[in-house]
Amino acid sequence: AAYNKENGVDKSMRANGRDLTNIGLFRAYVSAYLRGNNKIHDKMTFLIRQLEPTETGLPLQIYVFTNDTNWINYEGIQSDIFDHLLAIIPLFELRIFQFSTNSTDAYLQTSK
Repeated sequence: AAYNKENGVDKSMRANGRDLTNIGLFRAYVSAYLRGNNKIHDKMTFLIRQLEPTETGLPLQIYVFTNDTNWINYEGIQSDIFDHLLAIIPLFELRIFQFSTNSTDAYLQTSK
């Protein structure tokens, strides 16, 4: 909204200007969530971005560093972050894509 106002965008046509999307809001949430996490290093690369869309969806890359270099602690921090993000994704009306490893599921999906 601020961008549209600052640039005098005519919003009578929906294609003009910038609009907030579910993925854009989720990306902003992930960034704010991680910036508020004291286990994330605040002086190293911090990047949350969308990658090129594929036939399975729109990948979101999370590229940050932890303050703790102990591998076991790092894995715990990473797991906690993804547990949280996976749990809240439905609040953004988004879905996670996962290839099935069950041949029955794969058969059922392709036989419809």
